Amino acid sequence: MATKIRLARAGSKKRPYYHIVIADVRAPRDGRVIERIGAYNPMLTKDDEKRVVLDVERATHWLQSGAQPTERVERFLDAAGLLKREARNNPNKAKPGAKALERAEEKKAAEEAAKEAANAPAEEAPAETAAEEAPAE
Repeated sequence: MATKIRLARAGSKKRPYYHIVIADVRAPRDGRVIERIGAYNPMLTKDDEKRVVLDVERATHWLQSGAQPTERVERFLDAAGLLKREARNNPNKAKPGAKALERAEEKKAAEEAAKEAANAPAEEAPAETAAEEAPAE
């Protein structure tokens, strides 16, 4: 049987609280669990020691039995020193989307047009004053 170490939601609406559980991969998120090994309260501050409560012995047992942790639980296990979590890197995530690139190009074209419009009258104005001054002599 394939097992996962994952979070099961508890708590009321807008007041989340999670149990760290061992469950069959086919079981629903808040459904049947094999064992509860801890709790996670995201409403507490990050430096509060009660934010994540974990039974380290049982977690070690289940990891040795082949249970796969989810990403969030993997972070908790890494903080507890049970598991080494590799940092993820997604360089494409920071790149703007197609629409944003299109808007940026339109903005750049508008700025260039405004610069050209601002420079054109400035160049014509000295020529006009020179033409006006010549007949005055």
